[in-house]
Amino acid sequence: MNGQEVAVLRLGHRPGRDNRMTTHVGLTARALGADRVVLASDARTSLETISDITDRFGGPFSVELADDPKRIIREFPGVVVHLTMYGLPVQNVEDEIRAAHADGPVLVVVGAEKVSFDVYEAADYNVGVTNQPHSEVAGLAVFLDRLFDGRELDREWTDADRRVVPMATGKKVVPVDPEE
Repeated sequence: MNGQEVAVLRLGHRPGRDNRMTTHVGLTARALGADRVVLASDARTSLETISDITDRFGGPFSVELADDPKRIIREFPGVVVHLTMYGLPVQNVEDEIRAAHADGPVLVVVGAEKVSFDVYEAADYNVGVTNQPHSEVAGLAVFLDRLFDGRELDREWTDADRRVVPMATGKKVVPVDPEE
C-alpha cells in the first residue's frame, strides 16, 4: 500500500446509541487499511475496544479521541474526503482521490448524527458509495477498498498475539508463533 497516511474521523458520537457503530467504524478502518481513527471525546468505550482488538490481532493502527473534530478537518494537511450518500459517486472520483493520496495524506470523514453543512464545504471531496440510505460502516469499507485497489486485503499485521486461520467452514483463532 501507499506510504501516505490514511486517517478516519468519526464525526460525532451519541453515547448509548452509537457505541457499537462507532466501534465498527474504527474496526473497519483498521481492517481495511487506514492508519488511525479519531473518535469524538465521549467515545472512550469504543476507543478501548478498538485498542484491545489492535493489541490482540496486530497493527500498526492507532486510535485517539478529539475534543474538536471539526478542527481536525480544518487543519488536516492533506485531502479531506467526506463520505455521504449525497456526494459524487465514488467510481467517478476514486482515481483522482487515489492520485491525491499518492502525494499526501487523506482524511476520511464519516458522520454519526446529521452532518452540518460546513463539513460539506470544508471537504475536498464529498463522496457517495451509493445515493441510497446505508450504513457509514459499509460506505467506509467500500471507499477504503476502492482507495487501496484491494491491496489492503493482503496486509501483514505486526505485534499480534493471535491470528485467524482462514477456513471454508468453522472458526479458528490461534496464538502467533513468536518465531514467525
